[in-house]
Amino acid sequence: MTDWTDKLPRAARDFMAGRRLDEVECIVADIAGVARGKAMPASKFARQERFYLPNSIFLQTITGEWADNPSGAFTEPDMVMVPDYSTATAAPWTADWTIQVIHDAQDQQGNPMPIAPRNVLKRVVQMYRDKGWNPVVAPEMEFFLVARNIDPNQPIIPPMGRTGRRAAAKQAYSMSAVDEYGKVIDDIYDFAEAQGFEIDGILQEGGAGQVEINLNHGDPVALADEIFYFKRLIREAALRHDCFATFMAKPIEGEPGSAMHIHHSVTDLATGQNIFSDAKGRETPEFLHFVAGMQRHLPAAIALLAPYVNSYRRYVPDFAAPINLEWGRDNRTTGLRVPISGPEARRIENRLAGMDCNPYLGIAASLACGYLGLLEAENPRAECLGDAYMSQDELPYNLGDALDLMIENEAMRGVLGHEFTAVYESVKRNEYKEFLQVISPWEREHLLLNV
Repeated sequence: MTDWTDKLPRAARDFMAGRRLDEVECIVADIAGVARGKAMPASKFARQERFYLPNSIFLQTITGEWADNPSGAFTEPDMVMVPDYSTATAAPWTADWTIQVIHDAQDQQGNPMPIAPRNVLKRVVQMYRDKGWNPVVAPEMEFFLVARNIDPNQPIIPPMGRTGRRAAAKQAYSMSAVDEYGKVIDDIYDFAEAQGFEIDGILQEGGAGQVEINLNHGDPVALADEIFYFKRLIREAALRHDCFATFMAKPIEGEPGSAMHIHHSVTDLATGQNIFSDAKGRETPEFLHFVAGMQRHLPAAIALLAPYVNSYRRYVPDFAAPINLEWGRDNRTTGLRVPISGPEARRIENRLAGMDCNPYLGIAASLACGYLGLLEAENPRAECLGDAYMSQDELPYNLGDALDLMIENEAMRGVLGHEFTAVYESVKRNEYKEFLQVISPWEREHLLLNV
């Protein structure tokens, strides 16, 4: 064993035990959450402490185009990529023995790159810790297994199950529905175990072929790393069984969308106690301040929680998407739900984020809202005790409006970083402009001969 392997987590070392490691994938998440980087022979990785990538990877859109650089000339200087060995994990689907390592992006003076999504989340977490708080999150991941689709002009359809029939909708929590694509689920479990990830539970959601995976609560950066890895392993598991896994917010017309619900709590760094509960187990003022911050600032965070034009197709009534800023105890119609729990686990669930968001940025934006609420120390409006689906519209319903709200909110930009929000806006404006130039089938069907 070389010295660098001693720094790896146990799961990675167990994966490598008794084997000759062939390759190391050195990766970083771009603005979309896509893994960028380099693969190299393990022998070469062992001889170098860092490598370089152009900072322009954070200006690339989801279509592969390049957004304008808000800071000026497009000169593409190199960033220094430094491995975070705590993130090393197996790539168990590859033909040879490979591990992946997430790298931190630094400038050439050794400072964190403020436009790197992982660094944005680290920045927000550090703001909490500077105040003596420790943020804790527990994400839920929803996604669809769908039939292979190699023609973008054709609609997405559910996958074929083991019975020879396509997956059916409205089968939430059905064990038989999960068994229809049990081999994919088995591979997800096997890959997760090889990578050292603990799944809290897997269940059938309401859409045809829609699955939910819950993760245990913990450190925001570590859990964002896991979601980043999970998206890849789930896709790889699906490909083994002749189907696709998609994290689009709304892949199938007429079906529910896929969310990434984020549960939030905050502990005291000195005592480890949940600051949302007092010594007698009652809700604290800090709990209400956190809710108020979510209500006030979430409109400015939607551009990060719903980052694509497709994201807003999920925000429609009667499709199990809480499109409001109401809060309530054990009320799934509210955008901010307080689940049933003991005082030590009192938490707030943000149900607005889509599964298509970059996990680093979605969690960072959600935490930023709560952080600002703790600083502002205001109270939320009254708890919603009824059906919040009937609430007044308060959220942006297209990407352009969402970006406007993000830029107008100085407090939100201050927490996330002004340089980052400028780059994010540039990338997303470019994507939105590209979309608006596409003529849809709906327009051709209803406007071609009728207007």
